[in-house]
Amino acid sequence: MSNVMIVNHPLILHKLSILRDKNTPCMEFRSLIGEIAMLLTYEATRDLPLDDVEIETPICTTRTKHLAGKKLAIVPILRAGLGMVDGILQMIPSARVGHIGLYRDPNTLEPVEYYCKLPTDINEREVLVVDPMLATGGSAIDAITQIKKRGPKEIKFMCTIAAPEGLRALSEAHPDVAIYCAALDEKLNDHGYIVPGLGDAGDRIFGTK
Repeated sequence: MSNVMIVNHPLILHKLSILRDKNTPCMEFRSLIGEIAMLLTYEATRDLPLDDVEIETPICTTRTKHLAGKKLAIVPILRAGLGMVDGILQMIPSARVGHIGLYRDPNTLEPVEYYCKLPTDINEREVLVVDPMLATGGSAIDAITQIKKRGPKEIKFMCTIAAPEGLRALSEAHPDVAIYCAALDEKLNDHGYIVPGLGDAGDRIFGTK
């Protein structure tokens, strides 16, 4: 899958190890999700265009690089995607944030949309859709489908952990969307959870289990 990048940087792998541990407390888990999101953003924004600008250092005048004013939007898939937003905003503080809410039907494992609020100028922006877990891929596929209807310039997807089934499904449904994830795990179990995974990311981020 040419549109997939597994970002296996040593710092990410170290943080993932702690993230997976069932004994990692909620506060630390939440912090790690944000830190990994920040590191993934570094890779996902590698192609941002630059302009030359002239500045004055304490020593002399020089020409340096500056982002070329490209507009960005972050769209977390509720609710677990919220855990990645702060880390991304530390890297791109000027980004706008939209929200899209979907839940997984426990019987069919299909996504059901219940909320969608995006920046009004989404058609002028590159969009980073984020969710810590890419399991069946249903929620990510549906979220990206809804966002595409608003005509953004480009969409990228970022997750912490992906299952092969979800990665394959998302790549086939949206081959034009670049996917960045920190780890590709073994499989999905009979309940649709990633193995070995890290459990329910939303519950662990917000301490609801």
